[in-house]
Amino acid sequence: MKIVSIAPDAPESWKLSYQYDCLEIYGSNESLGYSYAYNNRRRRTLETIQKLVKPGEHVLDLAAAQGNFTLALAELGYEVTWNDLRGDLVDYVKRKYDSGTVHYAVGNAFELDLAGTFDLVLIAEVIEHMAHPDEFLEKVSSLVKPGGYVVMTTPNGGYFRNRLPRFSDFEDTSQFESVQFQPDGSGHIFLLHRDEVESISQRTSLVLKEIELFTNPLTNGHMKLGVLLQILPEKIVRVLDGLTSRLPLVIAKSLNIHTLAVFQKSIAIKDA
Repeated sequence: MKIVSIAPDAPESWKLSYQYDCLEIYGSNESLGYSYAYNNRRRRTLETIQKLVKPGEHVLDLAAAQGNFTLALAELGYEVTWNDLRGDLVDYVKRKYDSGTVHYAVGNAFELDLAGTFDLVLIAEVIEHMAHPDEFLEKVSSLVKPGGYVVMTTPNGGYFRNRLPRFSDFEDTSQFESVQFQPDGSGHIFLLHRDEVESISQRTSLVLKEIELFTNPLTNGHMKLGVLLQILPEKIVRVLDGLTSRLPLVIAKSLNIHTLAVFQKSIAIKDA
């Protein structure tokens, strides 16, 4: 992936994407907690995908923003389709492109006409921006081939600092439609709890195969622990994060900030 710079008169979406790239992939020390947490999530996600599908297979990166997962997967040998609502980001992603096969599909995820196309769909930090996460996951399932996979990362609703409502507490969530699809943490509507991930998947043609919780307050720099990130070697931070992710569930579900879930589409289901 190429490192790029942008001009002062670049589109606002490019400027915002570049700010995130500085934190996420260019090594900025402006917010070590954010950078550590992002790289922890990115590493785990890419490792999971490599265990599930082989290079050369088709992957959809849904709501892919500045394309950091898209481009990394293309460089690993996957045939990747980038998707996002913001079509003006296509040229920004293309500037960062280095190698591999990347296609572009601009548009609303609910309106993509790509049923049964992909071996794996990645939804990284997307479902928490949806007013109807159950309907969204069902739409995602329609994009996957029978036997294919969906890999989802999302903030853990059970984390002790979460103050957002539970999705399962509402019979009708249409009241949130006016604020869905907004980027960044300010656009979070629900942060799904582990049991909600399980129950939502049961309403789809997807089978939940694996779910893990990770990224503790130290890794994320919460509670003023970011000071320690300036001292501790990254290897130590990773080891500690691995330990807290393996704690008994009653503790882990409150202590860890992120969820990674792997779903597989039932082979018996065939899209029309």
